[in-house]
Amino acid sequence: MSTVQKVLLAVALAGSIATAASAAGTREPAGIETSKPLSNAEIYKLYGQNSWIWKAGAGYFSVKARTFTAWSRENGAASYGIGRWFITAPGKLCFNADWHAKNGTAAAITCFSHRKKGGLIYQKREPDGQWYVFKNAPAQTTDEFAKLRHGDYVSSRLRSIEAIVGQGK
Repeated sequence: MSTVQKVLLAVALAGSIATAASAAGTREPAGIETSKPLSNAEIYKLYGQNSWIWKAGAGYFSVKARTFTAWSRENGAASYGIGRWFITAPGKLCFNADWHAKNGTAAAITCFSHRKKGGLIYQKREPDGQWYVFKNAPAQTTDEFAKLRHGDYVSSRLRSIEAIVGQGK
């Protein structure tokens, strides 16, 4: 697999993560200009030991060694990622993973910024996503925040995805 193909694979795999971030409109939500970044402790509490359930997959943020694991069936194609998650600045969560699919493996770093105003939390995918309301105050069942669930919702499915991807090698 060429370097260009690896980069394209990584971009495609990373692009399937948290598609709600790219679905937001182009206008910034009211209040974002006076919001403040979440603290590192708030980011850690928000994601640590939680799984983020996506439309076609999930990612798990283990606090043990800050391990990040994920699986995806975006557009029916099986893939999985294994790596680490980290906080780079107040309000900024990133995960660096090697993504595996039938057509190869590639590394990808995916980052999200978070800001708050009162009980409201905003999120955007870096570097050029749009801000959107991640968690309303009070939280609503339709919030992206509602897709964070305590516990590991990845490991059991990850093994079957690894087996599917491994068959293509």
